[in-house]
Amino acid sequence: MISPSAWSKRRRMEAKGILARAQRDVLTGLPGADSARAWLDAAGRAGFVQAMLVSLQRLQSVNLAYGKSGGDQALAEVARRIADFAAEELGPDALVARTGGSEFLVASREAVSRDRWQWLAETLGRAIARPLTVEGESIRIQPRSALLRGLTGEPGANLLDRLDQVSLELQRSSTRRILWADGSHPARGQSAATLEADLIGALHREEISVLFQPQFDVATGALAGAEALARWEHPSFGRIGAETLFAVAERGDLVTQLTEHIALRALRAARDWPAPLRLSLNVTAEDFALGQFAATMRRLLAETGFAAERLTIEITERTLISDFEDCAMALLDLAEAGVSVALDDFGTGFSNFRALKALPLHALKIDRSLVKDIARDLRDRAILSAMIAMARALDMKVIAEGIETEAQLAILQEEGCDLFQGFLRSGPVSAEDMAALAAG
Repeated sequence: MISPSAWSKRRRMEAKGILARAQRDVLTGLPGADSARAWLDAAGRAGFVQAMLVSLQRLQSVNLAYGKSGGDQALAEVARRIADFAAEELGPDALVARTGGSEFLVASREAVSRDRWQWLAETLGRAIARPLTVEGESIRIQPRSALLRGLTGEPGANLLDRLDQVSLELQRSSTRRILWADGSHPARGQSAATLEADLIGALHREEISVLFQPQFDVATGALAGAEALARWEHPSFGRIGAETLFAVAERGDLVTQLTEHIALRALRAARDWPAPLRLSLNVTAEDFALGQFAATMRRLLAETGFAAERLTIEITERTLISDFEDCAMALLDLAEAGVSVALDDFGTGFSNFRALKALPLHALKIDRSLVKDIARDLRDRAILSAMIAMARALDMKVIAEGIETEAQLAILQEEGCDLFQGFLRSGPVSAEDMAALAAG
């Protein structure tokens, strides 16, 4: 039986959670239209702002086919993809908001070139258009994006109005998917073709750098290892993060070369870390397509001298969808060699439980969208607790990403989470800085 004092505390926590949600969109957890206008007002007064309004025109069809719950499921997944993309490519200071039923705003104060903003919109569009699962069926949603570069001091309401006008024009077009607010639009595919050609040279010149996102032990705070992240400082487009980088590689059929390039550089950097610090590498569906992934990783481990027992391969549900059987065979091969396997973005898809049964998984990595509100929403904390309990029953470790506050960390400690990563302790660092962290 719950005591009166405990019940009162619980009701106060629920009230705080309701208030926090009132300032955000309930379904996606993103800021709403009012918050977006305020952010744009402040950014405009400070100087530069760049924005894109992403609309999902097929959402009504999804609602008709699968009901409102199916449409909500699709919206929540699209919101997660947009938020993850913005965090990766634009950093934590970018704005991602839901400004309407099927409209999302992405905005940044970062002064980037027009070509790069165009390319980011194209790449985000492809990320949104990847298959997603609704009521057990795979569907695709093709977004359309209105782009603008704000004028100095331009009010947020005016920026949104200009974007709305362009969005309406896009809805009337059967061919265009991206349009600038000034009416111009670069030649279709020009920026993509340029990047694809540049990537070939960048790989040969070793211009793709590898950063490391440190991971820490929840109970002790000790450094436990790091996740390798790819970055490309392009001379014209500026910094290009992993999401865009792999999209470029996919279009140019360069994914396997890029993955091998990143893995080799990361393994070389990590071989001097003291044991038992671990290295995590992300892989994609394309890496498994040729059937050589396990053999390639074994060769790279032998070449660099990095211990297989200290390596973790991170896969996502999205990776498994394309060819589950080939992925499973390759991962089983690596597991026999001592490599661990972690399921990334756990809790954001709809076929994870098959993977839990069939794959040699050693860890679940909980997506940032599922931990960001655990300190103020009892339901989010209950979901986290259930996921950790399930992992424990399956003899798996749990890694939480996107940890930014001491309150979040305290809850992870109470719930028995194993590892965490996030800006609370460290953002991505260079190989040199990671080596210094590892040395203590």
